Amino acid sequence: MLRNLFEQYIQGTQKEAIVPDKTIFFCYLTNKVSGVLKMPGATVYVKTISLKHMYDKRPAEEFDFIIDNLHEVVMYPDCIYKNKSPKRGSFCFTKKIQGEKYLCSLEITEKSKREITIVTAFRVRKDSYLNSYELWWSWRGDNPSS
Repeated sequence: MLRNLFEQYIQGTQKEAIVPDKTIFFCYLTNKVSGVLKMPGATVYVKTISLKHMYDKRPAEEFDFIIDNLHEVVMYPDCIYKNKSPKRGSFCFTKKIQGEKYLCSLEITEKSKREITIVTAFRVRKDSYLNSYELWWSWRGDNPSS
């Protein structure tokens, strides 16, 4: 689904080129994660604008990995952090995948308190990057439910 959106509207575009403004459903948050956020039944969406931003800013191998694994970060985060002001997004989900930590910034949409949009995602290169973020929640060794 994410790869299809990328291939249809973004792949091969020039850096900072304007792309059509499309939004697609990405996933529902798990009961545990939506409970932590106090947003029962929350739905997550992704926009072409966000994908284009990641495509322009991330190395190709990192972008490809994100496209194929972003659902793991969003649905089953290891930790949830409050995002820092003035950064865009309400909170950040992190997940360690294949020995690397990935961060996804998400924001609550203005039109509904149950809709969340992906802002950006990237590989965290230094663990110290998250030191100044406020940790809201972590699995602390618990196994996420599927």
